[in-house]
Amino acid sequence: MTSSTKLNISLVDVAMGRKPADLVIRKGQWVSVQSGEIIPDTDIAIVDGHIAYVGEDASHTIGKKTKVIEAKGRYLVPGLLDGHMHVESGMVTVTEFVRAVAVRGTTGMFIDPHEIANVFGLKGVKLMVDEAAKQPIHVWVQMPSCVPSAPGLETTGASIGTKEVAEAMTWKGIIGLGEMMNFPGVFMSDKKMLDEMSATHAAGKTIGGHYPTPDLGLPFHGYVAGGAEDDHEGTRAEDAIARVRQGMKAMLRYGSSWHDVATQVKAITEKKLDSRRFILCTDDSHAQTLSQDGHMDRVLKHAIEQGLAPLTAIQMMTINTAEHFGLTKEMGMIAPGRWADVLLVKDLRNFKADVVIAKGQVIAENGEWQINLPVVKHPQWAVKSVHVKRALKAEDFKLKTTSRKSKVTAHVIGVIENQAPTKHVTFEVEPVNGEIKPDISRDIAKIAVVERHRATGKVNVGLVSGFGFSRKCGIASTMAHDSHQMIVVGTSEDDMAMAANELVKCGGGQIVVIDGKVAGKVELQLAGLMSTERVEVVAKKAATVLQGFAMCGCELNNPNMQMSLMGLVVIPELRISDKGLVDVNNFAFISVLDE
Repeated sequence: MTSSTKLNISLVDVAMGRKPADLVIRKGQWVSVQSGEIIPDTDIAIVDGHIAYVGEDASHTIGKKTKVIEAKGRYLVPGLLDGHMHVESGMVTVTEFVRAVAVRGTTGMFIDPHEIANVFGLKGVKLMVDEAAKQPIHVWVQMPSCVPSAPGLETTGASIGTKEVAEAMTWKGIIGLGEMMNFPGVFMSDKKMLDEMSATHAAGKTIGGHYPTPDLGLPFHGYVAGGAEDDHEGTRAEDAIARVRQGMKAMLRYGSSWHDVATQVKAITEKKLDSRRFILCTDDSHAQTLSQDGHMDRVLKHAIEQGLAPLTAIQMMTINTAEHFGLTKEMGMIAPGRWADVLLVKDLRNFKADVVIAKGQVIAENGEWQINLPVVKHPQWAVKSVHVKRALKAEDFKLKTTSRKSKVTAHVIGVIENQAPTKHVTFEVEPVNGEIKPDISRDIAKIAVVERHRATGKVNVGLVSGFGFSRKCGIASTMAHDSHQMIVVGTSEDDMAMAANELVKCGGGQIVVIDGKVAGKVELQLAGLMSTERVEVVAKKAATVLQGFAMCGCELNNPNMQMSLMGLVVIPELRISDKGLVDVNNFAFISVLDE
């Protein structure tokens, strides 16, 4: 007899009253996302981690050892699912991410670990898969698709190809292919990209999308034809509409810095498109956001504020997500046969999970953990990943010019607050003794990429505008999507050099230096991306980095996350890598200065 048959017998016997349930929840308001109803006076009987019975009276399933929870009219909500996210953006391990979010009602996460994949390759992905399997909630892993994200435009610590993707598709816990960021490669029929997508399709798994350009012409149609099944990079209502019409799922994200729900949700609230083709997700959430503001509960509140009915918003982070990944037989709704992932909530609009049940056990009550989380030890190779040739000097961060003109045109990365894209802006700048200096009065700062995977000693320098620095400072980060070299920004070459050197000493992270003194720091020893400390500790340390940005004069929302995307050479318009300044619209290098 198979384990599946044994489970089915157990479920049937409990439903029929021949066997007692492990847990019964009595008299709640059933949020039935599958039928679009809220049904009062409902009982739920649970056995072996799964739901056996949902109905008016489960008294026939209660035995002497059955635990009974009185809902007292509270809503019975399916556990919330995040359909697209990167654990590494939280600066914590999988376990610590779960610690932060599960008490708030997140019982399932679909993670794309392409950050650690860019540092360690397939063994880094396996590290995440193994830790995900130990969690008390569901953590599914999408195999990273683009490592590097843009071959030839950046240097990564490792690479992943069709062979690695095909191997990962056989692993337990791999749910599909992570976001296909090389969108030009897809619409130009790059064989490697299409082979990876074909391998995923052949395995019967979901292909994640990433189409960040506003061009909805032939390149968009070519990208969709390549097989991507979802996309979270839209920022406008027309982006969401186009994706849904072409058969994709539009993923609307509300993370720490990417706020794309308000504009795109109008496709539902105003244009009246079917909400079942839309999914709510976070993409990237900072440790401080997770610790203080929340996760999918935060997204739910925000979506409701934008005009969605609570039931609709809940569907967009439960059944819609499960359906997209082919998991409705297992999760995404409160119904027999599914995992017992149930939240008890007093108010759907002011959402707060009083009780969190995951895989049939009460894991949290009133925001407090009721079980122990796994203890995970990481190998030594995973915590030693920052390699530089020598100590950095102020000279390394100078932007030199041979021009004898009184002014030259500079191509500058323009930050757009709360959005992943950047602007390609130009400034007329004046050379001083053969170099271009930062200009605080015009909000022009230095930006540099320090190669940290192979210790080549290479430092590439450019210019950035939008951080609003008002004093001399230097800020460094080894969290620098997607190649995760070290990015350094600032208005003082001395402070930039100090920030880089201090980051090497602590094994990676983020640091702010002002006038030669450290003003904020969070150590991220695991791949230079994640801390091995508790999430609340990481949140406090990460807060010092944000405070350091503010002390530098920066008023952006989550500027450290904005900074971490300055090297993401697959999102328009202008980015910087270890190889040069990249015009993403044309996927070509350009000079920082027109000399």
